[in-house]
Amino acid sequence: MKKHIKILKKKLQSYNPRLNEECGVFGISNTKDASALTALGLHALQHRGQEGCGIVTFDGEKYYSEKRFGLVGDNFNKEKVLNNLKGNYAIGHNRYSTTGNNILRNIQPFFADTNAGGIGVAHNGNLTNSIALRNKLVEEGAIFYTTSDTETIVQLIAKSKRPKKIDKVIDAIFQIQGGYALVMLTQNSLIGVRDPYGIRPLVIGKLGNSYVLASETCAFDIIGAKFLREVENGELVLIENNELKSIKPFPNKKVRPCVFEYIYFSRPDSLIAGKTAYEHRKNIGRELAKENDTDADIVVPVPDSGNAAAMGFAQELKMNFEHGLIRNHYVGRTFIEPSQKN
Repeated sequence: MKKHIKILKKKLQSYNPRLNEECGVFGISNTKDASALTALGLHALQHRGQEGCGIVTFDGEKYYSEKRFGLVGDNFNKEKVLNNLKGNYAIGHNRYSTTGNNILRNIQPFFADTNAGGIGVAHNGNLTNSIALRNKLVEEGAIFYTTSDTETIVQLIAKSKRPKKIDKVIDAIFQIQGGYALVMLTQNSLIGVRDPYGIRPLVIGKLGNSYVLASETCAFDIIGAKFLREVENGELVLIENNELKSIKPFPNKKVRPCVFEYIYFSRPDSLIAGKTAYEHRKNIGRELAKENDTDADIVVPVPDSGNAAAMGFAQELKMNFEHGLIRNHYVGRTFIEPSQKN
């Protein structure tokens, strides 16, 4: 534990909050210091959400939860906090509120006790039919504690009449629509789900004998985990007893990933479809240059997401590349603030 605390503090000292975009999810199974490793993973995914962060763990008997407003480094860099998160299984979440008010109870992961045992859920994405599902569940007597569409998933799992927990999860995801990546924690198991079109990202890694799930591969680098592969569109992965089982409950669909992961959301060093986001962005710039007959003296990017594309554009046309715009890297990213009041 102390070793991972030191690593986390060292990383935080060099942290520069210049990327803050989309919700990040992380999960790890059957490993020592699961909470500290999850905090490190969330730190690497900080660019995907800055409003709040949370971790849920399981020690074989009980679940533990800690949720906070703000950045991971301001909340989960203390040994006292991480010691409260006992267990060898953990999931975590960085919040960027696309739906729901910015209140503490909306911070994920969500946890609930069901008739098949406890379950924690961390969700990246949006459900397009959440309002209809929520209204139907309320009419049937469900009580909602949050205003987040993610709680709809928890309610659907709890309401399912299927006997096995994995079947309850499948029952729930058949009812939801939209783009989503889910990481779930149950008793001694980790579950990852990606929507049928693969709109939201989810990747699989391995640390020793333990499996890791995350929104991006950069979360594996910080803990020394090896990237294995992406969760396929429409795939559910069940991790139990250090073994991974792949389940594909949906009919085959053509993958349609969110283009913003390529051009904006993902950290430049994260792998997407076999290449880093940086490489994809440079190639986009090159293609743009081929389609445009440009007469100019220099190419100037709009930082920071436009840097790689502008470089590719300049290289393709053999033009000078200059940083004509400089932004303040110490104010966070206002694009993902819930309002324009700040």
